[in-house]
Amino acid sequence: MRPAFSVIFLTTLCGAAQGLMLTLVAIEASTRITGTTVPSVLYVVGAAIAVVLGTLGLFASFFHLGHPERAWRAVAMWRTSWLSRECIALPVFLVFASAYGLAHWLGWNGTLAIGLAGAAASLALFVCTAMIYACLRFLQEWASPFTLVNFTLLGCASGCTLATACAAWCAPMLVGTLALSACLLTLAACAARLASLVRNARLRPKSTVQSATGIRNSKVEQKSRGFTASAFNTREFFHGQTADTLRVIKIVFIAAAFAVPFVLTGAGALAPQSVAAAVALGAAFVIQYAGLVAERWFFFADAQHPQNIYYQRAS
Repeated sequence: MRPAFSVIFLTTLCGAAQGLMLTLVAIEASTRITGTTVPSVLYVVGAAIAVVLGTLGLFASFFHLGHPERAWRAVAMWRTSWLSRECIALPVFLVFASAYGLAHWLGWNGTLAIGLAGAAASLALFVCTAMIYACLRFLQEWASPFTLVNFTLLGCASGCTLATACAAWCAPMLVGTLALSACLLTLAACAARLASLVRNARLRPKSTVQSATGIRNSKVEQKSRGFTASAFNTREFFHGQTADTLRVIKIVFIAAAFAVPFVLTGAGALAPQSVAAAVALGAAFVIQYAGLVAERWFFFADAQHPQNIYYQRAS
């Protein structure tokens, strides 16, 4: 498939925002149990960043629309379409994230209840986004529980890494715990993504040249797709990159999304109240996010649309 950067930024930015929101709510819930006091600025700043990231993701999605002025119609099929449900879940998430930060800023009661509602909206958004792709049974690389698991774990890992970076400036006493959580989530996300890569490498196409053309002879060999000019089929379902390029991007995203952030987050936890630690933790998130952009590009490019069997050769 041809990766669309508008969707790449939508899913990665919103995923980090959702993971950050879940981390903030988890922090508040744990402090209610332990009686620990956490500066409210952490919740305010964290919620504000989550809203900004989610809004940027929503803005990026408009570049994927042929007619942005008709975007409101996307919610019309909410009974049957995961895309429509995502279009509803994202604004709901942004509303609760905004209310959560505002409640902490103004010192209102009931912040945890608002946060739990925001966490539920975040989880619902993960499900809606992932199921847009997992429900497409003809794309074997996507039609797997790994799609939902990876979207959720990658978002939670990047959000927790971002929360750790925020804590380095706003609540240093939490850096150790958050850094450990971020490292564990990064390891879990890495394990799940590697497992999906192994699964996808073992897939065998259900369609063949014979089934695509309707010619059952076992010696069918396609020499041409039937025309030389480009068409919608060849533009939208081919990424146009070589196998070597895909291998390089795979190595890059494994290193940038998992290995490097794990090391930087661990290093930042060793001296949580230093400026160097704050810089290292901030760099961990930036590098991890860049790796997730590469990962999401690979996620789309790795999917082999059955129609590509018929249009695989230009001449």
